[in-house]
Amino acid sequence: MKISFLKIFISTIIILSIIIIFTSNLFNRNLSPYQFEKAIVEAINEEKLENDSIVEDLYLGYQQIKIRITTGKHKGETFNIRNPMSRLYNVHTSIGEKVVVSIYEENNVIQSISLYNYQKEKVVYTLIISFFILLVLLSGWKGLYAVISLVFTGIMIVFFMIPMVFRGYEPIPITIITVGITTIVTLLLINGPNPKTLSAILGTIIGVVLAGIISYIASNIAHISGLTSNEAEGLIYIAEHQNVKIKGLTFSAILIASLGAIMDVAMSIASSIFELNRTYPKNTKNELFKSGMNIGKDIMGTMSNTLILAFVGSSLNTILFIVAYGMPYRQIVNLDFLVAEVIQGTSGSIGIILTVPITAFIASILAKKIENPSARH
Repeated sequence: MKISFLKIFISTIIILSIIIIFTSNLFNRNLSPYQFEKAIVEAINEEKLENDSIVEDLYLGYQQIKIRITTGKHKGETFNIRNPMSRLYNVHTSIGEKVVVSIYEENNVIQSISLYNYQKEKVVYTLIISFFILLVLLSGWKGLYAVISLVFTGIMIVFFMIPMVFRGYEPIPITIITVGITTIVTLLLINGPNPKTLSAILGTIIGVVLAGIISYIASNIAHISGLTSNEAEGLIYIAEHQNVKIKGLTFSAILIASLGAIMDVAMSIASSIFELNRTYPKNTKNELFKSGMNIGKDIMGTMSNTLILAFVGSSLNTILFIVAYGMPYRQIVNLDFLVAEVIQGTSGSIGIILTVPITAFIASILAKKIENPSARH
C-alpha cells in the first residue's frame, strides 16, 4: 500500500505540474515580430516549376497561390502570395494542402505573408500518442508510470534546467540536479521504493556524473569551447543578450544524452543481482558481484554501441560532407566538430561501462543486508 500511495502521490504532483505549465503564458509568449498561423491552399493561380536534376522529387521555381487563414485573428481571410521554391526552401503545395504561414505586422497592418512549412504537428502527435498507448498496453501499470516519468523528465529539462541556464546559473550543477531528480522520480515510479531501486538510482547518478566529468576534462584538454555545432552563431547571439554560460553546455549535453542508457544498465544489473539473491540466498556478496559483472559484460558492448551510433547518426550528414571533400586525415582528426562528437560518444560509453561495477557493488551489498524475504523483489 505504501508503494502504491507513493506512486499515486508522485503521479498527482506531476499531473498538477503539467496542468499549471500548460495553462500558463509560457507557450503564448511570442518574442518574434512574426505570427505563425495555420492556413489552407484554396487555389494555384500560377506556377512555373521544373524537376531538380540532382535531388529526386524536388521542384524548383515558384507558385502563385491563394490561401485562407484558419487560425488567429485573421481567421477566414484570404490572401494571394508567392511561394518561391529552391533546394534549401521547398514547400510544394497543391489545392487543399494544409500549411503554416508567417505573418509580419506593423501597427496592426499586415506587411508581408510568406509560406513557412507544411502542417506537421498531426504526425508528431500521432507518433507520440501511439508510443504511449503501445507502452501502456504492453507494459500495464509500469508502462503508465513510464509515460508519467517521461513527461516529468521533459518538464524538468524544459521548465527547470533551461530556464535556470537562461538566468545565468552554471549549466553543470543545474544539469546534475536535473539528472538526479529525474532518476529518482523515474525509478521510484516504475519500481517503487526498495533496495533494488536505491541501487539503480545510486549507480545511475554516479555513472552519469562520471561520464560528464570525463567529457569535461577531455573537452578542456582538447580546447573544445562548446561552439562547434551548427547552432554556434545563434548561441553566441543568445549569450550576448542573455546571461547564458556556454562553456558548460557540452557537459550538460553528455549528462542528458547518456542518462537513459546508463539508467537502463543500472536497473538491469540491480534487478539481476536481487533476483539471483532471491533465488539463491546462499550466494555471498562476492558471488553476487561476480554474477553482476558477468551479466554486465553482455550489456556493455550493445549499450555502448547504441550510444556511439546515436551520436554518429545525428552527425551523418556532416560526416558525408567531410568524406566528399576528401579532407586529409590530419585535418579530419583535429576538427573541433569531430573531436566534440568523439568525446561525447566515448564519455557516455565509459559512463555505461563504469556503471556496471558500481551498480553491481552497491546492489550486492544491499541485497545481502535484507533480512526480510518479502522485501526481495
